[in-house]
Amino acid sequence: MAKGAPAILTIAGSDSSGGAGIQADLKTFAALGCYGASAITALTAQNTIGVQAVHGTPPDFVSQQINSVLGDIDVRGMKTGMLFDSNVIHAVASTLKEHFSSNGIIPLVCDPVSVSTSGHTLLHPDAIDTMMNEMFPLASLITPNKFEAELLLRKRGFPFAINTVQDMITAAQNLSTLGSNAVLLKGGHINISREEISGVVSPDIEVNRDFIFDQNVEILLAHNSANATNEFVVDVLFIKSEGKAILYPRPRLVSSSTHGTGCTLSAALACALGRDIALAEATAQATSYTHFGIETASPIGQGFGPLNHLHLVTKSLIAPRTNRNPFPLTYSLIRNTSAKWTEYVQHEFVTQLGKGTLERSSFLHFIKQDYHYLKYYARAHALLAAKSDSFAPILAATHVVSHIAKESSMHTSYCAQWGITKEELESTPESSTTTAYGAFLLDTGLQGDTMRLVMVLAACLLGYGEVGLWLKSEAQKPNSWVVWEGNPYLKWMEDYSGEDYQNAVKVGLETIESRAVADPPSASRYAEWLAVWERCTDLEKSFWDMAMNLS
Repeated sequence: MAKGAPAILTIAGSDSSGGAGIQADLKTFAALGCYGASAITALTAQNTIGVQAVHGTPPDFVSQQINSVLGDIDVRGMKTGMLFDSNVIHAVASTLKEHFSSNGIIPLVCDPVSVSTSGHTLLHPDAIDTMMNEMFPLASLITPNKFEAELLLRKRGFPFAINTVQDMITAAQNLSTLGSNAVLLKGGHINISREEISGVVSPDIEVNRDFIFDQNVEILLAHNSANATNEFVVDVLFIKSEGKAILYPRPRLVSSSTHGTGCTLSAALACALGRDIALAEATAQATSYTHFGIETASPIGQGFGPLNHLHLVTKSLIAPRTNRNPFPLTYSLIRNTSAKWTEYVQHEFVTQLGKGTLERSSFLHFIKQDYHYLKYYARAHALLAAKSDSFAPILAATHVVSHIAKESSMHTSYCAQWGITKEELESTPESSTTTAYGAFLLDTGLQGDTMRLVMVLAACLLGYGEVGLWLKSEAQKPNSWVVWEGNPYLKWMEDYSGEDYQNAVKVGLETIESRAVADPPSASRYAEWLAVWERCTDLEKSFWDMAMNLS
């Protein structure tokens, strides 16, 4: 066993098609860097279309398998899946209880496989009672789906239909009274809106935002219509000892590659718990792994095919690019600098400009200094051309230089509308803030790898695009604080939210994302990119400060 690879045991049925059961579990264990062991409770003849036959394993032999593994291997985490019948459940529970009493408790994830995706009962009623009475008290976590949760609650006198996120929270709380330490109620069969998620947040209810874009990511939403979906899948974790619920929402995927989803999720949870990862973070990791397994899967078979369990085999600091999230690097950069990014986008200069109350002197000072900054920006792109080793990026960089030169003429004409002549523009001294920012651009271009320079240039381009779209988005809200019509700075807002500039933003997004895919960063290199992005955000904010202070 590799150093640092905890052993995880799955106690479940075998899927001859390889998509679910112990086959899915063992693939998940390996993909997540764990050593997998198994005890088989039943053999199935099945494929992506359905189950054709089931042959149960004798209960005594199930116990023998478990004891063989636990008597030799230092198992750090376990999961159960399909337990076939009451006798097998009793055998599993008795064997684990005896081991726990002699050797200490091992984190156990119990996936109460009892109702199929189509809503059909898979276990005899007596077996369900046995599972609740004997397995749940041993479990660190149970992971029922909607149908299983409704069945379990009905068996315990809680007749309950689960159709909303609030229903899910209530159901998870009620399920926690059945014996386990925590409950993860899976929401794959329930459609939840973004507004519904926001409506239930309270001190006792948290929302994991890994798959929900935070504020000030308008550029990512605008250039990816798939992310604007209002239909979410939400899993609800209720931790009994803490008395709180955590929601794990993610965009609903339209996919036929969903066979073995529950098995995969519970297996990933067992891996995380086997590494002593806290339950809330373990759930975040497991739900993310499962989501990308569905999203990156290729169709296999004629029915509901398996997930792609191997999407993490190639380690990456950045989530994979998908149709739902084509800009994972940019989102990671924004999210990891979120406080500074928000201070920059929602700066007082920007808000006063949006209201139309910005002092004329501040705006004039800004556009004069912006003229000088454009020279640095063009020179930095020339450096990018010099650092490129093929004609396509050289041509692209020189095209941008040419575009900036044309933009400077437009900038001159725009300044003239405010009474600023070209001579005044050229004779206006550079602010120390402008010089500092420009020097950082050129210094980055003269040292380090090409991607660092690309990152600097993109940070400026994308930042102004975000400001423009944020103002436009705010202006479209009822009773908005943004004054659009009649605003003296309307042209500036229209330019940066408009089609021409946003087309440039789209190219910028594609440039940094495609480069990151072609040459994935190491941890140290990503840290360099993040530091450059953060420094640029600071410098952009300083540019607004300079305008406000007339410095």
